[in-house]
Amino acid sequence: MTATTTSIQNQLRKDFEFLNHVKYEHLVAGLSGGLVSTLCLHPLDVIKIRFAVHDGRTDLTPKYSGITNAFATIYTKEGYRGFYRGCTPNCVGAASSWGLYFLFYNAIKTFIQKGNTQLPLGPGQHLLAATQAGAFTLLLTNPVWVVKTRLCLQYSYMDTTKHIYSGMYDCLVKIYTQDGIRGYYKGFLPGLFGVSHGAIQFMVYEEMKNRYNKYRGTSITSKLGTVEYLSFAAISKLIAAATTYPYQVIRARLQNQHHSYSGAFDCISQTWNYEGGRGFYKGLGTNLLRVTPATMITFITYENISHFLLKQSRELPAG
Repeated sequence: MTATTTSIQNQLRKDFEFLNHVKYEHLVAGLSGGLVSTLCLHPLDVIKIRFAVHDGRTDLTPKYSGITNAFATIYTKEGYRGFYRGCTPNCVGAASSWGLYFLFYNAIKTFIQKGNTQLPLGPGQHLLAATQAGAFTLLLTNPVWVVKTRLCLQYSYMDTTKHIYSGMYDCLVKIYTQDGIRGYYKGFLPGLFGVSHGAIQFMVYEEMKNRYNKYRGTSITSKLGTVEYLSFAAISKLIAAATTYPYQVIRARLQNQHHSYSGAFDCISQTWNYEGGRGFYKGLGTNLLRVTPATMITFITYENISHFLLKQSRELPAG
């Protein structure tokens, strides 16, 4: 009985120790970064999704010859509103995803450091912390990404009366009515694989920051300049996107209401059989055009706001 009580107390102590590493400043900074970048670059996200789901086998998905043609076609047939279809769930999803990701990542990283934020971690430890943070974040936000994808794939000039959603809430209700809870987690498996994207990105980003600070002879938590943050964010995103993009195509196709697959493997098989290897990289150019500046905006916003909030938090007791 005593041993059991001691075990429970030790577990509670560990839980509270972990909670001590959870700081709201990272949540607020991440939310801000995700929101700002999404509002600026949502039109490119709409085009990327439409490129990704077009497999050449259905007339329910419009075909564009390139990015310029996509912009011109959407503006001509749908107006400015066409560029912002799915913007609300995208803002909610991006803001909450970045906020939760930064919150979980920094809490897990600090836990691994045993509270000593000045202790440098190795690439493997950064990868582990980012992977765990990504899995937790995806579990909470996948329903939002399903809604965003479906709203982005509504074409006002085509006959899509079978699947019309008036907004985010209406889409959530109809997905539940038609598919139940499982409908909210379509694309979850490739999305879970896609956690590797964020893990690779954060590992590269953190390693570059740490090595640069070591080169400067400063603490790993020292604030860097705007150019450094933007450069490290862009490089890390390009490396991560180039290595993990296919999962985004598979996830978008699984979430597409105009075509049905029995599962992730079926989607991969059909994509390969009908389109070959190139099918897994549809929309990559648009994606890089969107995610690179989006990441730069997100990270520079996050870094500046988090440093400001953490500084205010440290100075608060003295006031």
